Amino acid sequence: MRFAITLVLGAALLSSPAAAQTGGNAIPTTTPSLTISLGTATPGGGFPLYGNAFAQAMNAADPQVIIAPRNTKGSNENIPLLEKGELDLALVAGEPAYEAFAGIGRAPVRLKILTAIYSNPGMFVVRADSPYKTIRDLVGQPVAFGAKGSGLPILARYVLDGLGLKQDEDFKAVYLDRAGDGPAMVEDGRVAAL
Repeated sequence: MRFAITLVLGAALLSSPAAAQTGGNAIPTTTPSLTISLGTATPGGGFPLYGNAFAQAMNAADPQVIIAPRNTKGSNENIPLLEKGELDLALVAGEPAYEAFAGIGRAPVRLKILTAIYSNPGMFVVRADSPYKTIRDLVGQPVAFGAKGSGLPILARYVLDGLGLKQDEDFKAVYLDRAGDGPAMVEDGRVAAL
């Protein structure tokens, strides 16, 4: 019986990582075999939030593949970075993707869409005590149209074109360096809307 217990204990020690060497914590036996870069956008926006959560979930599901999120200027930077092979995957809004695939203002891209992540409705945000009730009320006012490299300025341009308005002519257009700066600018009055 003593021999059987010794044999079972020995087999258990051999089949587990060398836990005793690290104070009872198992030494990882796997290392990532593939790291995939994922372009997101500027901090404070939805793409970094989504990209980081996506990477965390995928990394937990398969430790052999590591998805490494990377902050970028957004969709308009992610497309050329994908083309140059400087990113493996990237989040790109629908409007910049449409323009890139259609060759609007550039040669058409030869990239692939893996999946649509979420629909991206456009809306104007003002303070609750704002006198502005419609988009036309904002004509002539400073409006933050999103981060310079993101898809939001393109989305806004399409919406405004449909209303017969010009983003850079009818408004005092403000383009942000960081997506997260917009709400504070609305709150403190630097811009009338976001």
